[in-house]
Amino acid sequence: MSGPDFSVTVVGGGLAGCEAALQLGSRGIATRLMEMRPTRPTAAHRTGDLAEIVCSNSLKSTVPSTGSGLLKLEMARLGAQLLTCAQKAAVPAGAALAVDAAAFSREVTTALEQQECVTVVREEVHDLPLLENHLWILATGPLTSPTLIEAIGQMTGQPALHFYDAIAPTVTLESLDLDVLYRAARYDKGDADYLNAALNKEQYEALYEGLISSEKAQLHSFDRSELFDGCQPIEAIAASGPRSLAFGPLRPVGLHDPRTGKRPHAVVQLRQENLEGTLYGLVGFQTQLKHGEQKRVFRQIPGLEKAEFVRLGQLHRNFFCDSPRCLNPDFSLKQRPDVFLAGQMTGVEGYVESMASGLLTARQVAARLRGRTVPALPMETMMGSLLNGFLFDTTAQPFSPMNVNFGLVPDLTEKVRGKQGRKLAKSDRALVALEQWLQANPDDDISR
Repeated sequence: MSGPDFSVTVVGGGLAGCEAALQLGSRGIATRLMEMRPTRPTAAHRTGDLAEIVCSNSLKSTVPSTGSGLLKLEMARLGAQLLTCAQKAAVPAGAALAVDAAAFSREVTTALEQQECVTVVREEVHDLPLLENHLWILATGPLTSPTLIEAIGQMTGQPALHFYDAIAPTVTLESLDLDVLYRAARYDKGDADYLNAALNKEQYEALYEGLISSEKAQLHSFDRSELFDGCQPIEAIAASGPRSLAFGPLRPVGLHDPRTGKRPHAVVQLRQENLEGTLYGLVGFQTQLKHGEQKRVFRQIPGLEKAEFVRLGQLHRNFFCDSPRCLNPDFSLKQRPDVFLAGQMTGVEGYVESMASGLLTARQVAARLRGRTVPALPMETMMGSLLNGFLFDTTAQPFSPMNVNFGLVPDLTEKVRGKQGRKLAKSDRALVALEQWLQANPDDDISR
């Protein structure tokens, strides 16, 4: 494949790829957008449409005190074009932005057709040759074709690739009852980095009953394939016997409760998941339970009665790269700086997060072509905390995908009462910080 007529080739016609192509085209950059569908379908897509939404038609809340609402405000200020398309295709959804999926796809396709600098090519990409004066953006998502995965693996090294099949829930630290939880390391070896929830016999049995009786989410056929290799969901472990959890992920050995001096009947451990220490994951709690059931059952754990879940457990196939260790700060591959990544393959989760990734990656590509760099967005912003913070947090081991949430954003320096009050204050702070960043880094490249 050659590319002398194009400065950039975007591979993948999903949300991130389409946003990136529109951003580049609006800057007068000759761009080719490659999409393999419908010539080669995927297991999840139903059509060959660009920007096809394959699951829920909801783009989540528009309320500023939610992570998704703040993200949309920031993206709108940065000129996100797919948000405009979504608003044109919106259907009634209260305080959320939901779309008619087919109408949304038509709006995106029309926007691309009207962009003179963008050419859409329906063809599968098998490799990424090094071309003179040419850059690549990979935005092929969690269902990237096997041949392209192999090409990426050769560039990054196979350990940098993930086929994540199990994710445990993540909660915010501020929502936990730290008077109930206690810090300890097993056998007091190393630092007391884990939060521990001690369960007595009755609490353990209630958790066990909740796990084995709760309704499970159905897996797609392509998710079932090779899914459970070495990774049992917590409810499957529980189903093997009433004491299986106590001798498995909830074993209490070496974790004496300092308040009683005794070993609990069972212990649930929570491990820090980000550098700021604002997010904690439930160790060993990968699960197939439906989301509502997860909240109900896991809030039975002592200290988690009011837990705020920013990521719920799930089991599915999901290809993505180990971004903290294989990407440069501008989202280019360390081994191939001419290749940039965008969307879910970077480790962001969600429709709007993918659009945001495509937007910011396109700005970096445009800057590279002009011999510049785009400074990191402020960590106080939702986009900055996710795309410039979380994706490059090397303390997250193993690295796993994340939606936007206020747990990613730095704490306020001043005291604000109430959880909603703190979130609104963080939202206001983010918009001020973004405005200051834009004044310091004007987008002179926009030609529309």
